[in-house]
Amino acid sequence: MELYHTLTLLLVIAAAFGYINHRFLRLPSTIGLMILALVSSLFAIMLGWLGVPWVMSASQLVRSIDFHKVLMDVMLSFLLFAGALHVDVRTLGKERWAVGAMAVVGTLLSTLLVATGMFYLLPLMGFDTPFIYCLLFGALISPTDPIAVMGILKQARISKNLEIKIVGESLFNDGIAVVVFISLYEIAVYGTDKATASFIGELFLREAAGGILLGVGLGYATFWALRTIDNYKVEVLITLALVMGGTALASAWHTSGPLAIVVAGLIVGDKGREKGMSDQTREYLDKFWEMLDEILNAVLFVLIGLEMLVLDISNAVLLIGAAAIVLTLLSRFVSVALPLSFLRRYTDFNVATLRVLSWGGLRGGISVALALSLPATMPRDLIVGITYVVVVFSIIVQGLTIGPLVKKLGLSTEAEPGMH
Repeated sequence: MELYHTLTLLLVIAAAFGYINHRFLRLPSTIGLMILALVSSLFAIMLGWLGVPWVMSASQLVRSIDFHKVLMDVMLSFLLFAGALHVDVRTLGKERWAVGAMAVVGTLLSTLLVATGMFYLLPLMGFDTPFIYCLLFGALISPTDPIAVMGILKQARISKNLEIKIVGESLFNDGIAVVVFISLYEIAVYGTDKATASFIGELFLREAAGGILLGVGLGYATFWALRTIDNYKVEVLITLALVMGGTALASAWHTSGPLAIVVAGLIVGDKGREKGMSDQTREYLDKFWEMLDEILNAVLFVLIGLEMLVLDISNAVLLIGAAAIVLTLLSRFVSVALPLSFLRRYTDFNVATLRVLSWGGLRGGISVALALSLPATMPRDLIVGITYVVVVFSIIVQGLTIGPLVKKLGLSTEAEPGMH
């Protein structure tokens, strides 16, 4: 019953904050919910200093929630599938070189740049940290979060080609980043003796290539099943089984669950929607996954805000976090500019597009979840604290300003033709 009570409380809080945000704040849902949860957490912390007893109970409840497990093992697959289901595969195909370059080369380059910067920055603040832990931080902070990105881009009204670059990259680079993070974690735990180049290469191949192949198999199997029947209740159930069963299968086969679900979602959203569903099924399927996406998003961003209750963020960590924000943004700019500059002939690339791609690369729950997965034998509290500062800035500041930036640069679909 403890799990039931925890979920109940989270849903009640999400519903209450959702009402307050919609009725009074009118911010984008994900941002509004997280701000309200953050403010509530800070208020609760102040009450805790005054010795109010229920605050301790609330902190204990939040501490009992395994954020990493809840997001990475339970929620992530549903959220990725819901996002992939509505991606225009044909447009994604046209931008495949740009998306692939940013997701793979960009993520690896950003990891290295952030790690190098942190390696020289941390000792200045009194934290001598081995380079491998700086690389771990670089790996977990480099991926743009598809959950944060898609929730906020809905209201930014950017052009289709630019939107598909940002969404496509965010759907794939979290899977790539998780594989990079696992590889670096193996090196940190076992050393370079056991974690050899061949071992890391085999791990990367199994996780990434295996995940994509599994996704293709699952996607086409689901498409075949949808095409052979016409019953919206059963068809919605099949997609639900795809996500849950596919995630379990990926875990059992030690392949990337996020990549498998994204690829399967793209196939079902493209071929399944066009050739395997009636209009009625399409309508019910879209509404079901849209609702599930909204509910899980609400719970996730409330959880991110409530994490403030249990994190011990000192002034030194806040200062390092502020420097890490600048470092992360600069690394993002370079890791987008370099790969795309080599692909000018294949993709639309200009300064305005680069600015939006850099500023629109939001960090979110995945970064926090990976940081929280680190053991106490590593500089976990330091990395978690810095990650949290970067993520909160990213979602609130970048999230609230990406829309105005798009309009200012003339990249909004509401802009006059020819402005860009």
